[in-house]
Amino acid sequence: MIIIKAEIQHLKDLVPLFDAYRVFYRQTSNPEAAKQFLKQRLEKQDTIIYIAYAEDKAVGFMHLFHSFTSVAMQPIYILNDLFVDKNHRKKGIGVALLNQAKEKAKQDLCKFVALQTETDNPAQFLYESMGWKKDVDLQYTWENENLTFSKK
Repeated sequence: MIIIKAEIQHLKDLVPLFDAYRVFYRQTSNPEAAKQFLKQRLEKQDTIIYIAYAEDKAVGFMHLFHSFTSVAMQPIYILNDLFVDKNHRKKGIGVALLNQAKEKAKQDLCKFVALQTETDNPAQFLYESMGWKKDVDLQYTWENENLTFSKK
């Protein structure tokens, strides 16, 4: 397995994974919209996407978003998207992607990486086994009702 930073030439490998990730979170499959979203991210370089390959097949990805902590006055990363193809789970790919996030944060002198996931995500045991701490203090979000997305 190898993990590389995604570039525009990896778009065709990322789209099916990203679409499957969205379907996992109960969104309607939309490969064309996924392609446009990822293309914008890669062209603008406003996020960092890593892609995992096993035997020349794209099997997982991780998506980091830049942010800051005002209190510590330092950069942070938000790890909002992490996905491994269901046929390649429990093979260390998720662990490798999470470790890549940690290494990138160290390299870029980030204070921390905030990992966002649903409270019932079955991968939580993995995060906690790797030293990620649940932060119960950060539990509120506001959703713009004018920008609704399709759900199954």
